[in-house]
Amino acid sequence: MAFASVGLARFLFTPVPIGRIIDAQIANEGNPGFTVPERANPTDFSAEELQNLQRRFGVHGPQTPIAQLFTHGVDQFEPLRARTLTQLAELKPVILRESAAHHLNPMLLTGILYDEIQHSKPGEGLPFVAHSGLVSTHGPAQLGISELIHQGLLPNQPTDEEIAAARNLLLDPEQNVSLLAGKLHRLKRALDLPETRMLSASASYRDAKAIATLAYLHNGKLDYPARILRYMQDPALHALIYSSTRKPNPHFV
Repeated sequence: MAFASVGLARFLFTPVPIGRIIDAQIANEGNPGFTVPERANPTDFSAEELQNLQRRFGVHGPQTPIAQLFTHGVDQFEPLRARTLTQLAELKPVILRESAAHHLNPMLLTGILYDEIQHSKPGEGLPFVAHSGLVSTHGPAQLGISELIHQGLLPNQPTDEEIAAARNLLLDPEQNVSLLAGKLHRLKRALDLPETRMLSASASYRDAKAIATLAYLHNGKLDYPARILRYMQDPALHALIYSSTRKPNPHFV
């Protein structure tokens, strides 16, 4: 009986890799009774998925309705959008380089960067604000000191000098994008997803679900994945990334 109890405890508390959950959902599509209307929205997470992700990564629910309304309003402000696109154009070389190096969809990186730049708070990119400790995330991707610890670039208990140097690193736009790519690669590995395969939301439900999960884990808010998938289909962002090399590629959506 004691052995059975231990087995049950392991079953209940051992996280299931998201890759296996996605595979199980995809298997339903092969059932004879499966119809298109039953196809799941990749940004909808089951209770089991949420439980696993919350336990392993500490993610949260969606933003409050007021916060979501504010976010939507910001997205309609064209001068801000134009400024964000200009910043992304400057980051394009590092986006393409890091995407290739980490086998990431460049539109995923671009979508996340677009959202974080678009909704950043005024002044938080200034060095004296960053070093004041008033803000906990920095740079275009809004990364925190903890990400450098996760990537092994800082010890678990960094000194004040190391924290100051880390903040300077995060404030460097190119280094920040490189760290974002490293974060997404790290999360792919943690989720038991293929590390060397580039995910494409338009290619399969599995890829779309994986992209939604990565976006969720980056930001921690449940309404975030839908925004990122929407930005990944933005024609202006496609043109920005692919215009000088080739026509926008619908495969990378």
